[in-house]
Amino acid sequence: MPSARTWIKAVSSGAVLCIGGPALIIWVTPTEEEIFKRYNPDLQKRALATRESRQQEFDVFVRQLREDSKSDKPIWTVQKEAELKRAEVAAQARRDERDAVAAEAARRQAEVRSSAN
Repeated sequence: MPSARTWIKAVSSGAVLCIGGPALIIWVTPTEEEIFKRYNPDLQKRALATRESRQQEFDVFVRQLREDSKSDKPIWTVQKEAELKRAEVAAQARRDERDAVAAEAARRQAEVRSSAN
């Protein structure tokens, strides 16, 4: 059986590794603000200009994930179904828009024909 000295060395070495490793990573990793300050001015302007839209997109994404996770089905199945539904709605909107443009063209054509007579 190992001596008490060996146990003390093993426990202290483990503590240094388990506590010191993550502490070193936290100390070395720059914050988002530090990274942003290292950007050149053009990138800073572009990042500031798109920050709000990216945040809104992320909020929508998280909200959609929360809604999808309420289902009993696996998340990837629910997301696939939601994507198919969005694609179907978008296709219907394109068809409606195309039909509206065709109806407007037919109306104008009839108007021109009636004014020519």
